[in-house]
Amino acid sequence: MRPTIDVVVPAYDHYQLTSDCLRHLREQSVEHRVIVVDDGSSDGTPARLRSEWPQVTVVELGANGGYTRAVNRGVSEGDGEYVVLLNNDVQLRPDCLKRLVAPMTADPKVGSVAALMLRPGGTRIDSFGVTADATLAGFARLQGHPPGDARSGAPVLTGPEGTAGAYRRRAWEQVGGLDETIVAYMEILDLALRLRSAGWSTVGAPDAVGIHLGSATYGRRSSRQRRLAGFSRGYLIRRYGVLRGRAAVRTLVTEAAVVAIDLLSCRDAEALGGRVQGWHAASGRAVHARPPREAIDWSISLWRSLMLRRGAYGPAGGD
Repeated sequence: MRPTIDVVVPAYDHYQLTSDCLRHLREQSVEHRVIVVDDGSSDGTPARLRSEWPQVTVVELGANGGYTRAVNRGVSEGDGEYVVLLNNDVQLRPDCLKRLVAPMTADPKVGSVAALMLRPGGTRIDSFGVTADATLAGFARLQGHPPGDARSGAPVLTGPEGTAGAYRRRAWEQVGGLDETIVAYMEILDLALRLRSAGWSTVGAPDAVGIHLGSATYGRRSSRQRRLAGFSRGYLIRRYGVLRGRAAVRTLVTEAAVVAIDLLSCRDAEALGGRVQGWHAASGRAVHARPPREAIDWSISLWRSLMLRRGAYGPAGGD
């Protein structure tokens, strides 16, 4: 039997991006169901989707509640054996879905698969999954590298990136999907860590290729972006008990440096305020199990992590 695939595409305005994404999905070589979750668009996106894409399932939330809520709602709408999360600013090659779910059909222990996302032009990698350092900060894996590097084993793959990744529905449901306390940023990293802690393995599919056009939903280094990313960082540090472990000192030094740099460069305390809010939001909640050692890239030094954080704004989640 052919595997059943649900492709969940969250959308918020920018109808043309969503339409272009759907055109590329229409050319895929395997059958699949597309579920677009409209997160409160004001540009008529839901009506246009129903008119121009009648074969697509449209879930209209009515008000913007953030990425995690939209994705969870979309996943719950389907029942496919595999779930593919896809940003609406991604254009997949025709064989991408087939190659993306293939590792899960071959090995029942694989719970997630990372797609290879290239920048426009196809000469540089946008991301090939996400990697995490000793402090559980996440970074888009191989960002800026040539596509040929996707076949190397380094850095360690922690899980898929948010732009395009596949999940076994059984694994997704076992860990409860995305944590809706996180509005945006690092939610995919958190999911990857929980899946690895639950015993699921992850692999990259270097032949499952797409182009990530890039999005500015929250604005690069905008005040809102920095507060949301800071919230997620503070929240996850507490949820995973990072300050109780061997990486506590490094975490404090790193976060202090990031906050100080943000304060000096942006002249506000959004990064710090977000972290404080996230820390408080995790109060009283159970501490997550630490992920297995093989899910973390221990070779990423403190200095290297600081350099990565300079440009690590996006779904993988650093800041």
